Amino acid sequence: MGGDTSDGGQGRQPGDWGHRAVPRPDDIRIEAWAACREHCLAEAVLGMVECFADLSGVRPTAVDRIRLDEASDDDLLATLLDEVIFRLRVYGQVPVDVEADEADGGLDVRLATAGLADVAVTGAVPTAVAWDELRIGPDPYGWSCAVRVDA
Repeated sequence: MGGDTSDGGQGRQPGDWGHRAVPRPDDIRIEAWAACREHCLAEAVLGMVECFADLSGVRPTAVDRIRLDEASDDDLLATLLDEVIFRLRVYGQVPVDVEADEADGGLDVRLATAGLADVAVTGAVPTAVAWDELRIGPDPYGWSCAVRVDA
């Protein structure tokens, strides 16, 4: 199971993965879940992107790699989402597929991207990651995270 689910991951089973976004007046809360930390981080990226873009039928035109050094899980989540926002704002790159793998405590991330002009923009593009509601960690079914992004 992937993508958005109506129960926010509450009725999930071991091995399920997905994400959802909860729009609020000035920001968006993104929740993601997966069997492992790396997949949870990838789901968080896709959840953030789907807050402002319809990726249906969009094919990637480039592949970028990011190496995030060893850090706390919270730092990895915030840094990864900040990097996606940076690439979006500066280079107009929108991730349409994400893979993340553990590497010496850090993270190797592959972003298959398309140009912002190639996606249907459906909402406000995120501008920053907020630390006040950020969390990531193991749960009874794998890993889950939540983060607020300013739009």
